[in-house]
Amino acid sequence: MRDDGKLDYLELPGGDLPATKTFYGSAFGWKFIDYGPGYAAFDEGLDGGFDAQAEATRMPLPVLYAHDLEGMQARIESAGGAVVRPIFAFPGGRRFHFRDPAGNELAVWSES
Repeated sequence: MRDDGKLDYLELPGGDLPATKTFYGSAFGWKFIDYGPGYAAFDEGLDGGFDAQAEATRMPLPVLYAHDLEGMQARIESAGGAVVRPIFAFPGGRRFHFRDPAGNELAVWSES
């Protein structure tokens, strides 16, 4: 069972996705699962993915887990975090993005 608030996934900018996959495959032997033409997931010690979509963040994006997405959003806002991308659906669940007081962008996801 996943725990609330634990680092669960790392999303990275994908840029030229075929070149990115070739680099990590050649340099480190990474394997990928493609989710459309603009996203490739990996499981290499920590689950993650490369996102080549134009609207994707341009920095690494740590993704935390929550059983109750709305409840976690309320906790983050109450603690001083600022939601920068409201809850939205994606393949595999729903998530939202927030900034912490230091300006770091993170996301929180849930299966439901």
